[in-house]
Amino acid sequence: MVRTPEDFEPTFARMVQRLMQAAIVTSSSLTYENRHQAAKAALQHRLPVIAAFRESVEAGMLMSYGPNIAAIYRRAASYVDKVFKGTAPGEIPVELPTKYDLVLNLKTARALGLAISPTLLARADEVIE
Repeated sequence: MVRTPEDFEPTFARMVQRLMQAAIVTSSSLTYENRHQAAKAALQHRLPVIAAFRESVEAGMLMSYGPNIAAIYRRAASYVDKVFKGTAPGEIPVELPTKYDLVLNLKTARALGLAISPTLLARADEVIE
């Protein structure tokens, strides 16, 4: 379990010792704020990692599939506008994300010795070289 940024390296080391072949990094303020450290530790242990946000892939993780944060913030702005115009917050319906992005990091894939299928590449919303 990861509770501090210093936990990433030993946690990935234990995963490899237990013969795990990949990992999912869940979304939290700890993992998001320390995504560069987590990506570095995962790559050091040659462990492919999927995360929820594209920023983690930019930091060096293999791939992400999750809601598009920019789209969420744009929708949030419409909520703020409604509140400023007098709508009670409790009257505004909760919305789920409608745009999800698949982002792949080819540099990380090459470093891990992984081949990404042409089909997956074609489906990706963004490919980082």
